[in-house]
Amino acid sequence: MELKLLNEQGQAASTLQASDVLFGREYNEALVHQVVTAYAANARSGNRKQKGRSEIAKSTRKPFRQKGTGNARAGMASSPLWRGGGKIFPNTPDENFSQKVNRKMYRAGVAAILSQLAREDRLAIVESFSVEAPKTRLLSQKLKGMGLDSVLVITDEMDENLFLSSRNLHQVLVLEVNEADPVSLVRFPKVLVTKGALAKMEEAWQ
Repeated sequence: MELKLLNEQGQAASTLQASDVLFGREYNEALVHQVVTAYAANARSGNRKQKGRSEIAKSTRKPFRQKGTGNARAGMASSPLWRGGGKIFPNTPDENFSQKVNRKMYRAGVAAILSQLAREDRLAIVESFSVEAPKTRLLSQKLKGMGLDSVLVITDEMDENLFLSSRNLHQVLVLEVNEADPVSLVRFPKVLVTKGALAKMEEAWQ
């Protein structure tokens, strides 16, 4: 699989031969959906809390007599049917939202995403990607010069200047190879991968 190698102006200077295992896989929509959903679900903390009827601080006295009022019979104001009452099936802090995905499935899903990005011309390779100083303005100007607005940058080693420069740019995310995740890959319209990161990716997938 041939990938575009971009220069400092964001133009395709040449092409680079990449592994077909990573960038030549057919797109499996069902697998990609499962991998992305599982990754997002595993990131949930599950710490939400709601009160059941036994936890509501209301009197247990019968609100009104059983018969003769014309109202539906009621036993206590903490009933889930009443406003301010407890929930019937309350959310608890110990809920587990995790989903298990086998390593082979996860790798196949990520490879399918990378292959589709390459086919849609949303993935490109750069020799290196860095800024001279930890300034957001420098990184913003660099991306503007390359014609990029919203981009995911995958590097072989996190550069401190690059990390600090990208923190205030909400449409820019810089990750190391081992931190690249399927949600980030499908979220950004453009993905830049350094040559060092590409070598590490291919080595890990062998």
